Amino acid sequence: MTLNTPADSRSLEALIAGAARGEHACFARVYERTHRHLFGVAVRILGQGQAAEDALQEAYVSIWKNAGGYRSEIAGQTIQPMTWLIAIVRNKALDALRARTRRRENELPESGDVDEEDVPSTGTPAPSAMHLLEQASQALHIEGCMNALEGSYRQSLALAYYQGLSHTEVAAQMGAPLGSVKAWIRRGLDRLKGCLAAQGVVA
Repeated sequence: MTLNTPADSRSLEALIAGAARGEHACFARVYERTHRHLFGVAVRILGQGQAAEDALQEAYVSIWKNAGGYRSEIAGQTIQPMTWLIAIVRNKALDALRARTRRRENELPESGDVDEEDVPSTGTPAPSAMHLLEQASQALHIEGCMNALEGSYRQSLALAYYQGLSHTEVAAQMGAPLGSVKAWIRRGLDRLKGCLAAQGVVA
């Protein structure tokens, strides 16, 4: 079921609020109304299979625990309930994608052609938001659209939607004015949507 009308969004927002109060029935309704769409998000990043199912399950555990953290507006910017849910699923799917990449790298045969510094070791810092965004872009076959975005748009989108930071936190991370960050995210999303629509990826 799609959630495109204002009434749909308000209803979903109310269900999330109920889940935040510990109401299991509300959480069950959130799952019922969103799991097909959110599973599609996980599949586009991880492909069909157990990995996508596991990521979705972890996402719903996080949604239940953090339902009270949902805000319909942050720093003057409206945040739709589905946008918040998708961001959580993307984060879990990207975590799984990163873990899969590390496993593959660790399974590389020892060879003189492989520099030791190229193989991650225990304690290596997690990939940056931009690196995760590039991985997701490749998985979604939209790297062309992402590469077409200006650097500030791309970085602000990565921090907001793949790191889950608020606009205020993104501004602090980038050392930029809040107003500029809000404009970058808004314009970046508009340009990304336009590019994807031109390719027939989104309506």
